[in-house]
Amino acid sequence: MIEAAIEPARFRQVLGHFATGVTVVTTMDGAEPAGFACQSFAALSLDPPLVLFCPGRASRTWPVIERSGRFAVNVLAEGQHHVSQVFGARGADKFAAVGWRTAPSGSPVLEDALTWVDCAVETVFEGGDHWVVVGRVTALGEPSDGRPLLFYRGQYTAAAPVRADVISWAGPDDWL
Repeated sequence: MIEAAIEPARFRQVLGHFATGVTVVTTMDGAEPAGFACQSFAALSLDPPLVLFCPGRASRTWPVIERSGRFAVNVLAEGQHHVSQVFGARGADKFAAVGWRTAPSGSPVLEDALTWVDCAVETVFEGGDHWVVVGRVTALGEPSDGRPLLFYRGQYTAAAPVRADVISWAGPDDWL
């Protein structure tokens, strides 16, 4: 069977209908903080605790994370679209736009993030024009009560609560 070529613009349009959370992945480059906005983040395993994120092959921040071997994932809150825009752009000192402190690994934790996940790089796989980076979770932040910043159909949005009786899951083994 011969498969038709998938046009990148159509692929982006269709996958844009899947809402993603917005994160900022950070690390330290010596004494300098580094980071980038990332939508390709997910929980992977409970035992051992693993997460994954997918930086582009042209990312300037990924080589810094790879060298350091450590990173923090900052889950952005619904009002932090400006933080996502700053960390999604090339250039200027991204950390001048936001307050931060360090996680146990030394990676930056952004002020007002919903929570954070501190990790060590475990494994890296090739994934087309991206890398698939698996991180072993070494520490966790305290979650806040806020709502996450989401990206859906090419724009920022936020989640609204859904009545618990509307959705029923098959069982606890279905989700991480």
